[in-house]
Parts: sequence; structure tokens; C-alpha cells
Amino acid sequence: MTTLTIDTPHGPARAELHCAEEGRAALLLGHGAGGGVGAPDLVAASRAAAAAGVHVALVEQPYRVAGRRAPAPAKQLDTAWLAVVEALTAEWFHDLPLVFGGRSSGARVACRTSAEGQAVAVLCLAFPVHPPGRPEKTRMPELDAVTVPTLVVQGESDPFGMPGPAQHREILALPGDHSLKRDLKTVSRTVEEWLGRILRPHG
Repeated sequence: MTTLTIDTPHGPARAELHCAEEGRAALLLGHGAGGGVGAPDLVAASRAAAAAGVHVALVEQPYRVAGRRAPAPAKQLDTAWLAVVEALTAEWFHDLPLVFGGRSSGARVACRTSAEGQAVAVLCLAFPVHPPGRPEKTRMPELDAVTVPTLVVQGESDPFGMPGPAQHREILALPGDHSLKRDLKTVSRTVEEWLGRILRPHG
């Protein structure tokens, strides 16, 4: 594992790199609003990527690196994320297909930046469709705007809602809530299988 500090327009971010032996792609994962990169579902997805021969970068946003708990505004999160993507691509992942992903808030960032960052696919762990109890405040447009293959892993009793499948989008509904802790084995197995499938043309 290698830990890098990467300058962004909103302060330093951190990336924890887990390199596969023969990396055929890179998966960049962002954390949830109040959590860090050690969340159980992010760890499960990282293990799955390694098994699929994919490098992983767990990206810590500048507000977390600075020790703040409250997340930065969406625009700042997106700008910082794209700065990290650019730095990692230049130094580590040159010419490799990039998969963007994350849990909750990190999944939203991955969706919003997928086109500009030229991601070949997006992995959403516990995508927050709406704030709990407020279905009218939907964030589905962020998910619907993604034009590349997308896997959403969602807890069946997630208070943040359940997205539906779409043309490019697969949904895996698991027992449990927003944490996805109840069935990490299935999270891992599904992510590994999905990465293997969507990256086949690039392999």
C-alpha cells in the first residue's frame, strides 16, 4: 500500500493506493459524507478489485484530511476529486481505463464527474437517492446522467431510498441498510464479477 498526498484547489487530498500485480484498470473510490475510506463496503470493494486485477485508489477528500466532519459543497468535492484523478492518471494509471466509485456522497461525486473524468464505468455503494423521509428531494438526475455501465449496490431497507434499474444501470439489492455491512461477501463477489465483465473489452 502507498499513501499519497495530492494538492487540489481546495487543499490537500489523500489517496491510499492498493496496486494489483497486473493492473488492467484502476478503480477510484470516494468515502461517504461523515465517514472515511475504512468503511466496510469500501474495503470489500477494494478486495474485489484486487481479485479482478484492478488497481484501487481510496480517495480522502480535503475536508476529511483537514479534520473537518461536515462535507464541503458538491462543487468543491467534484473539483478536488478531478484534481486527484488527474494526478493519479499522470503518475500511476497512465493509459489505464478508470472506474469511478464510492459510497453514499462519494457515489454522487463519482456520478457527477464520470463524463469529465472519462470513466469507463461507475460503482455506487449505497447511492443516497434522497435524504431520509424526503423523497421529493431526489438526486436521481445525478445517477440518470451517467452514460457508462453502472452498478448500484443498495440495502433493501436503506432510508435514503432505492434507485431503479435503467439501460446502463444494474441494481443489486441486499438485505440491510445504508451501511451495507450485513452481506459484505456478496458485495465483494458482485463487484469482482461486474469489474471482470465490464472491463473485458479493455483486457
